[in-house]
Amino acid sequence: MTVVKKSKPDEKTHHTRFIEPEISHAPWVLRITEHKDKPVPVFVVKERIHPDQRTDTGNMVAPRSILREIGLIYGPQQQRVLPVIRTIIGRICNSQGIPLELGQYVNSQRITFRGNLPLDAEAGSKLALIFKLQERILELDRVELIARRVNRFTREEAGYWLSRITTYGDAANRWALAGMKVMLGGQPGDKAVGQMLEGLRG
Repeated sequence: MTVVKKSKPDEKTHHTRFIEPEISHAPWVLRITEHKDKPVPVFVVKERIHPDQRTDTGNMVAPRSILREIGLIYGPQQQRVLPVIRTIIGRICNSQGIPLELGQYVNSQRITFRGNLPLDAEAGSKLALIFKLQERILELDRVELIARRVNRFTREEAGYWLSRITTYGDAANRWALAGMKVMLGGQPGDKAVGQMLEGLRG
């Protein structure tokens, strides 16, 4: 008896059939796009804001949910944490618990996909934290260390720490962000950063 193996759908077919139906109700979205002033591609993480959470609806009769940008990453920092990003989005399943296999869209050094990927609450919070915390950090070891430590957070921990850097006002958010960078990524030039990173990679 000959067993005929089903061919795996190409990226475009897979996205149309399995990914697009999930995007409209996903609590977070990862947009892979291009910005003219930044190396390609740019990863942008966006949170879905429902009508009752919006403050800009005014006299709208039937306001809709919107996607609000929380953070982005590109260039060397993105390349360094790509394995962590793949791990985080690789856990995402649809409502039936079937893996969406999102890692295939960011599985090479030359990422050609452009579009949106649905994220659950845990993945969205973790990517938002990583993208925000890596801002203005030039030492790639520190960026990777932050990403790997955030990846180890529970969903509740990720949501809590994200709220600490986004919802308490400009000054409090800025202080919390600075504190978390040191808490998770150490100080610039600290030799312990590399040692801790090696332990997490293993």
